[in-house]
Amino acid sequence: MATKNCRVSFTDADGVRRVTHVQADSLYEAAVLGLRALNRPDWIEVIGPYTRITVRVHEPPVEHFVMFAQLAQWLDRPARDAVEQMKKTKLKRLLALA
Repeated sequence: MATKNCRVSFTDADGVRRVTHVQADSLYEAAVLGLRALNRPDWIEVIGPYTRITVRVHEPPVEHFVMFAQLAQWLDRPARDAVEQMKKTKLKRLLALA
């Protein structure tokens, strides 16, 4: 999949909508990059398993939703090949740093 410009957002525990823009080549990559950009300790206390992450691709316009628990499950599933394994390892590291 080609890299796409995406708008990633979610509503935090205080009801505040957090939004950022990232470039990603998959839904899960966009979600991780968005969480990494938005999950600042001084802003957000907890992103729970039922946090709904919205990824809106700019071109072609389409919107996807993924729960944090789904993202975590995908990251923990065995990869189909070496390329996917490298991507999952990279995204796990990025998410751990968020």
